[in-house]
Amino acid sequence: MRNAKLQQRARTLRNQSTDAERHLWQHLRGKQLGGMRFRRQVPVAGFIVDFACLEAKVIVELDGAQHTQNVGYDEQRDRLIEAQGFRVLRFWDNQVFQETQAVLQEIMRALEVRCPHPSPAALQVFPCPPQAEEGIESIDPPRKWRNGPSP
Repeated sequence: MRNAKLQQRARTLRNQSTDAERHLWQHLRGKQLGGMRFRRQVPVAGFIVDFACLEAKVIVELDGAQHTQNVGYDEQRDRLIEAQGFRVLRFWDNQVFQETQAVLQEIMRALEVRCPHPSPAALQVFPCPPQAEEGIESIDPPRKWRNGPSP
């Protein structure tokens, strides 16, 4: 059953997107990434997530500086969402701007794990090589970023 208040809050958040959310959305919208449909600011498991591919059950969350103070809350929230069968990926806002292709590759890898048989046409939209492209480092799993680079 849908929660009307949560739906309204999601609509408000879609109209107040951050710069990082708008930037990433330009790469996710319209099935541009692996032919998979992403939604933005969508309710999942009682929370509003930044981006969700419901088909592959992959959630993408963008964290700004305010998230350094909410690490415990974010981890608990992620566990509750993951308990519903979703995989949660977290990226810092500055990663989205400075390492856009690496972020997209990490999201694509998560999609491929969840949907291992994409159509050949989808692979042509955004091929995901087995290793990082030259000059782009692979992104560590999200929880490692908590102790790594600062926002």
